[in-house]
Amino acid sequence: MSTLNSTPQGERIHIALFGKTNVGKSSIINALTGQNIALVSEIKGTTTDPVYKAMELLPLGPVMIIDTAGLDDETTLGELRKKKTIEVLNKTNIALLVVNAETGLTPYDKEICSEIKGKNIPIIGIINKIDKIDVQKLNIEKYKKELGISFIPVSAATNTGISELKAEIINSVPENEDKFKIVGDLISPGDFVVLVTPIDKAAPKGRLILPQQQTIRDVLESDAMAVVTKEFELRETLNDLGKKPKLVITDSQVFLKVAADTPKDILMTSFSILMARYKGNLTELVRGAKAIENLKDGDKILIAEACTHHRQSDDIGKVKIPRWLRQKTGKQLEFDFASGFSFPDNITDYALIVHCAGCMLNRKAMLYRIDEAVKQNVPIVNYGVLIAYVQGILPRALKPFPMANRIFNTAKH
Repeated sequence: MSTLNSTPQGERIHIALFGKTNVGKSSIINALTGQNIALVSEIKGTTTDPVYKAMELLPLGPVMIIDTAGLDDETTLGELRKKKTIEVLNKTNIALLVVNAETGLTPYDKEICSEIKGKNIPIIGIINKIDKIDVQKLNIEKYKKELGISFIPVSAATNTGISELKAEIINSVPENEDKFKIVGDLISPGDFVVLVTPIDKAAPKGRLILPQQQTIRDVLESDAMAVVTKEFELRETLNDLGKKPKLVITDSQVFLKVAADTPKDILMTSFSILMARYKGNLTELVRGAKAIENLKDGDKILIAEACTHHRQSDDIGKVKIPRWLRQKTGKQLEFDFASGFSFPDNITDYALIVHCAGCMLNRKAMLYRIDEAVKQNVPIVNYGVLIAYVQGILPRALKPFPMANRIFNTAKH
């Protein structure tokens, strides 16, 4: 299956396995999927850093399975691995805690169970390797009582209990996982939606960037019609439609031209603002935009991106946003840059965090980042909201979202 047609990582349910080294986490992954996709070895600590594998787990559908390192490595390197394992919780939708039936519960199991519960993540206990013990002597109630979670006895070697485990995983999927739409709740069947998609140099040849692909899919799933055009053809496209579109959605980088060419009686927003609502918390990101008014000389700004890509000479994160912020504020600002799945610990060093749309993150991971910023009293905004703000058109771009619009008009910093 090609990358273009496969379900993006950020749209998959993330299922992570935790436990001591050599309890059989990788073997369980292989048993769940019916494939030998995870390295299995009797050598302790075969899995080091978290391993991500996108797959279909029927009948649930596309999921991301995360195999984490064991928590009982007491070396300096082991502490780093443990930190990486704990970080996985920030994007985990369902946690599987694997225990060795031969050794029973350990302090490490209790520690990670407490961490998982602290983040309100659905958790399933797995007692693995029951083929190596006398099952008649297995006291599952004791496990349940000690950790306060349900346990399923399995053998990855013989496939015993794997069907029951799959059923429990499906039953544990949070009810709101498919609730969020990119644009579907803003339109009705039969509506026209015009999408303005300049050809992004950072997108692989022959492809649109991911938020554009996802939005088109959401429009079609809503039984509406997607009309795709570039910014220079927008005015002609609107004239030729013969019907007023319900919404114009643009790439943030051509916001000003699209705003000028779109009649005031047509709602207009951006892919990035839609993603801010879909993946995160639009109202908090709008509050973050208001904080730009209070930036001072010497303030540090963090530009955070969830993906890594080859940066162009006019890269939006590295070049354009710092330039726009300096022009808007007239201040001498300092900029740091972070990319990938790790989020910096020292965010209190910053007067503002500017985050990408988060299309490579699942909703849970993006919400974690926003919540951490709010908790530490650091304003956070995303690319699309910031661009609309510095270009003076954020109120118009927020008209499809009355609550966020009210926040922008009333928030004080």
